[in-house]
Amino acid sequence: MDTDQRAATATGAPTDRSVGPSDVGTGPVVDLTGAAAVVGGRTLWRGVDLTVGAGEFVAVLGPNGAGKSTLIKVLLGVLPAASGSVAVLGRRPGAAGEQIGYLPQRRSFDASLRIRGTDIVRLGLDGGRWGVPVPLTGRFSARRRLADARVREVIDLVGASAYAHRPVGECSGGEQQRLLIAQALVRRPRLLLLDEPLDSLDLPNQASVAALIHRISRRENVAVIMVAHDVNPILPYLDRVVYIAACGAACGTPEQVITTDTLTGLYRTPVEVLRSSDGRLVVVGGPEAPALHTDRHAWTGAMAGTGTGTGDLDG
Repeated sequence: MDTDQRAATATGAPTDRSVGPSDVGTGPVVDLTGAAAVVGGRTLWRGVDLTVGAGEFVAVLGPNGAGKSTLIKVLLGVLPAASGSVAVLGRRPGAAGEQIGYLPQRRSFDASLRIRGTDIVRLGLDGGRWGVPVPLTGRFSARRRLADARVREVIDLVGASAYAHRPVGECSGGEQQRLLIAQALVRRPRLLLLDEPLDSLDLPNQASVAALIHRISRRENVAVIMVAHDVNPILPYLDRVVYIAACGAACGTPEQVITTDTLTGLYRTPVEVLRSSDGRLVVVGGPEAPALHTDRHAWTGAMAGTGTGTGDLDG
């Protein structure tokens, strides 16, 4: 079983609560104090202090190999924190899996795949169940009707009703991503963990999916922690960011963290943060060679966005 499979399993098997209203919590959804992560004997990050409440939208940014995806895996309970304290929904990581929606790094669907979009979403409810289906009589039939209603509701929420009954292999990248977000939402999670959900999407789809995630966080009162390659598509919607680099981390609002002084301190090398006329952030300098990323960006001596790279190297 690979790491993403273990992470998906950590969200727990669905229960009857998955189609009912979620619990209303009063404490923080995520609470980290002095947290650190060590993988293969190497410290990826340390000193992370972060509190996330219901309905907040937080981005995790940083260069390749800094440990962005590792932070998600620590919250899922797949990897232990090396030090400090980590609480998710008031419990140890992994103990509240039924209340967490998780979308791992994107894997493309084969164009010949015939499974429908509605079936992809439905897997978020019963994909972990084994055995022969129980005959739909009595309370089992009522439970099925509730589940069907929730699948329709969440498909409508992400704006996928027009294509949800098509084979998923025939859907565009943006349409597939909306269906996968619906799958992560179908059990009414209180926390949504998204690992590079905008990866491989074109700019219009990046903007629309970013707006969708923000709307969901507010409407459903769900906390969202999202690993991002580029902060610009989500910048207007963020409450806070976690920027990880050179074993350190900075947490705060985008205005507090994505600054020349803060990033220079994190990278331990001169970095300049510029804002273009259209409001986009550009980070100039940094330790990563632009040649590593020419498959994703056109480089002119600056690192586009703030989360440069083609994806985490930390697993």
